[in-house]
Amino acid sequence: MNPLSTRSSMPITKTLAATALLTLAAVSLAQGVETVTPDRARANFARSVTLAPDDVRAFPAPPAGFADPRAGVAAGRIEEFSYASEVTGTRRKAVVYLPPGYSTQRRYPVLYLLHGIGGNQDEWRGYVRASAVLDNLIADGKALPMIVVMPNGRALPDDGPPPPERVFTAENAAGFAKFERDLLDFLIPAVESRYSTLTAARHRALAGLSMGGGQALNFGLAHLDVFASVGGFSSAPNTRPAAELLPDPAAARRQLALLYLSCGSRDGLISVSQAVHRALKDAGIPHLWNVDESGHDRESWAENLFHFSQRLFR
Repeated sequence: MNPLSTRSSMPITKTLAATALLTLAAVSLAQGVETVTPDRARANFARSVTLAPDDVRAFPAPPAGFADPRAGVAAGRIEEFSYASEVTGTRRKAVVYLPPGYSTQRRYPVLYLLHGIGGNQDEWRGYVRASAVLDNLIADGKALPMIVVMPNGRALPDDGPPPPERVFTAENAAGFAKFERDLLDFLIPAVESRYSTLTAARHRALAGLSMGGGQALNFGLAHLDVFASVGGFSSAPNTRPAAELLPDPAAARRQLALLYLSCGSRDGLISVSQAVHRALKDAGIPHLWNVDESGHDRESWAENLFHFSQRLFR
C-alpha cells in the first residue's frame, strides 16, 4: 500500500449562479438526499446570511492589483503534468506552478489547490489568476517559494466539466468523493517522483474553493499525517459534519500547522463555513477565520489565496 494512504479550461465568463447551482445540486446527490432541481438550488444559494459578531475580517483587503501580473516581477513556470490513476483507469492531467528560479538543487514545499464543481485543473490558473498572486508575493518576500499543483478533482474516466444534462447526475458528484484516493495514492506520489519536493506533512498543504474547499477539509483533516496545512475557501455543502471532520480534536491541535477558513459575507453558502468555525472554536482548535465582503466569486478566492499562501510553511 502506498505510504501516503492511511485508510480544459474554465471559461472566464462563467456566472456565479451556475457555479452555485452546480455545487448544491451535486452535493445533494453525493450525500444521498433528494434530487435538487435548478429552482431549489437557486433558492438554497440565495438563502439569507446571518452574521455573528466574530464573522469579520481577520486581515485587511489586499492591495490593488495583487492578482495582476506586475512589471519587473519574475513569473513562475506553468507545466501540464500527467499521471496514471487506478481510480479512473486513465492518465489524468494537472497544472503545476513552479516558482521563479525553480531548481532541482533545492527542495520545495507543495500546495495542492482544488477547484469548484464547474471547473477543472485550469480554474485556479485562469479564472482566479493564482499564478500572478503567487508571483507577486514571492517577489515581495511575503510567501515562500513553493510548488503549486492544481489537479482535476473530478476523478472519473471522463473528467471534463459535464454538459448541463449531466450536471445533476450521481456519477458527476461521486467523482469528487473518489478523488480522495486518487490524490493520496496516485497524484502525490507522481508529483514527488517528478519534482524536487519536501515530503514531510509539514511541507504539504491542501486547499480549495467551493466544492474543492469541501474536499480540502474532508480529505485534509482526515489525513493529518499527509497535510499539516488545510484551507477551505467558500466551502460547499459537500463538507462533512464537524463531528466527522474532527473526531480527534487533540490530534488536530497537535498536528495542524495551519487551518484556514474563509467565506464572503454575501455568500449564501457561508453557513457551511460558519458551522466548521464554531465547531473548531468549541473544540479549542486554533484556526484562522476570514469573512470578506464578497459573494461566491473569484474576488474572495483570490484574496484568500493571497492571505493563506503568506502563512504557509512557516
